Amino acid sequence: MKSGAATEQTHFVHVTGVLKNKFVEFDYSIGTPTLYVELVLPFKQFRQFCIKHDVKELTIEQQHQVELDKLKWRHGQLD
Repeated sequence: MKSGAATEQTHFVHVTGVLKNKFVEFDYSIGTPTLYVELVLPFKQFRQFCIKHDVKELTIEQQHQVELDKLKWRHGQLD
């Protein structure tokens, strides 16, 4: 069952790797790309997941923002 708030927000994926030529590693977020979960699915299930959630791939700018956010968490505020 989907909640109204979750269905109104954009769902994002950012593919981060491929394992053993069988699995897709990716970050999945809802609403804001910097708050995400790391997931791994077989290729077919990844495609189905993307269709089911009507996901958008992160833009280059969004990817940069996510990477900057990771650095801030690891090393503190960047100047």
